[in-house]
Amino acid sequence: MTSQIIPVAPFDFIIFGGTGDLSERKLLPALYHRQRDHQFSEPTRIIGASRSKMSDEDFRAFARKSITEHVKAEYIDKAELEKFLSRLSYVPVDAKSGDGFDKLKKALGESDTIRVFYLAVAPGIFGDISHKVKEHKLITANSRIVVEKPIGRDLESAKVLNDIIAEDFGEDQIFRIDHYLGKETVQNLMALRFANALYEPLWNYAHVDHVQITVAETVGLEDRVTYYDTAGALRDMVQNHMLQLVCLVAMEAPASMDANAVRDEKLKVLNSLKRINGLEAPKSTVRGQYRAGASSGGPVKGYLEELGSNNGSNTETFVAIKAEIANWRWAGVPFYLRTGKRLAARVSEIVIEFKPIPHSIFNDMAGPIQPNQLVIRLQPDEGVKQFIMIKDPGPGGMRLRQIPLDMSFATSFNERAPDAYERLIMDVVRGNQTLFMRRDEVEAAWRWVDPILRAWEDGRQEAQGYTSGTWGPSASIALIERDGRTWHESV
Repeated sequence: MTSQIIPVAPFDFIIFGGTGDLSERKLLPALYHRQRDHQFSEPTRIIGASRSKMSDEDFRAFARKSITEHVKAEYIDKAELEKFLSRLSYVPVDAKSGDGFDKLKKALGESDTIRVFYLAVAPGIFGDISHKVKEHKLITANSRIVVEKPIGRDLESAKVLNDIIAEDFGEDQIFRIDHYLGKETVQNLMALRFANALYEPLWNYAHVDHVQITVAETVGLEDRVTYYDTAGALRDMVQNHMLQLVCLVAMEAPASMDANAVRDEKLKVLNSLKRINGLEAPKSTVRGQYRAGASSGGPVKGYLEELGSNNGSNTETFVAIKAEIANWRWAGVPFYLRTGKRLAARVSEIVIEFKPIPHSIFNDMAGPIQPNQLVIRLQPDEGVKQFIMIKDPGPGGMRLRQIPLDMSFATSFNERAPDAYERLIMDVVRGNQTLFMRRDEVEAAWRWVDPILRAWEDGRQEAQGYTSGTWGPSASIALIERDGRTWHESV
């Protein structure tokens, strides 16, 4: 069964950084897919804006190449592609000097069509663009601004950046995007919890032993050398993506799916996270940095070699954290988080491990009884598995084994799963902020992360080396195993 696609109102989508990497790999392909699924109404327009000197035809050629390279051939429809390209135009603008904003104003005209200003640029010029858009009177009642991470590099800088954008746009017009929240499986976590009677009664300290969240990558620095060495894994992944996943796992049921009702509950989780201070950091956190090894079937360099640096950078490419939530639902339940580059596999998943049965009625011949687990896989193969114990078929007595009840999206639904950016872009157009971060969420996340950063710096907590192609430093294994638990690795 194919889900019904409901067209959105006509809109103008202005991509600042329109010729950049994010536009090429994610935004233009996502917009094309929405065109192909007939979700646009007329006269929707897409306008690229950046410092590059380009004509409309040059930008259309750039977009054609983007879609050819980043959209599977089976989804490229010649007629729809041409129609999509006809929507595109380009205006050269300079965020610093303001050159080109008058031309952008002329291109947009005086209509009250929905306007989306997407800042696919470095955070350092978010404020420049926001101010120039306001200065040239481009902001209407139907305007929205989309900002990508990172929103600051600590609490203080996040507040400054939020203040700058708030000078020009209302909070209801600001969409702070985290593409993880647009993933199909992340939203299915909400459906699993709040659309089924099965799990919610068990979703608490009385029945859950612990929670694991893993976001593992096999790639190294790629083209993010300059940014990554000033950020590290804690800022790049934990402060935003991973804490958002923690919120969705741990939040109370909101009164409705209204954006602020959902975000109010997420904020409560962030405010309930126990602070990890200087004394706790060495026991509750692990920093790692990959060394040379093997990945994807071949040898790879270590972080410092990729960096090309002799300065002995201590930037972490791996983080493991034992977090705790100080509220009634989750008291005493550890949340183990880990993320890193050059790990053994590319996988993002959430594991809810339930407490073991209180008493076994089976004899030793039945074998060990494993705790039930709910595994929610975000990538690469989106799906949900519920691990249960059953009797091994056949004669020979009662022998138990663990099997998964497996729901793979690829096999359960006979249709393409939209990319996260497709869903999030359409939500921006609709004005639905449910899957976007509110200002107080961003700042609450930094309020928890900042003490860890300070503790690492003050205590000179070194990033421990780990071989590329493994699951990180041995200290991360010790972090969970000293509690009598182990990392879930079903790859």
